[in-house]
Amino acid sequence: METTINNQFQQLFLRLALAITLLSAVADRFGFWGKNSAWGNWENFENYTKQITSFLPESMSIFGAYAATFLETVFALLLILGYKTKWTAIGTGFLLLMFALSMSITLGIKAPLDYSVWIGSTAAFLLSSQNQFHFSIDNKINNK
Repeated sequence: METTINNQFQQLFLRLALAITLLSAVADRFGFWGKNSAWGNWENFENYTKQITSFLPESMSIFGAYAATFLETVFALLLILGYKTKWTAIGTGFLLLMFALSMSITLGIKAPLDYSVWIGSTAAFLLSSQNQFHFSIDNKINNK
């Protein structure tokens, strides 16, 4: 696949858009968005997680809230830096896919469509299909 200047910037924009989206969700859980928050605090986020993972035991739902927050933070930072980008994009794609499936099962198909979770998952998988990641630590390492 030939990489053009446009592809380089589109790819960078996709990495940053995914990362910022993940960090925004994490920030919401800690009330950083103020009155514009969806959850506004950790307790509300845990309750939401329990709702969309109601098919799991409660302890697994709580673990899922912590695991998702940890993974979203780590994946976002790795995407911004462009380090291990292919694997990070695959992980992000699967994390968002699990979220979309959980939302679809418990809330119906409209919720993940309204929040563009399917798009985010697909975008992450598309990013993972790239062979070279410009403006990244990966690119610096591969060019040495």
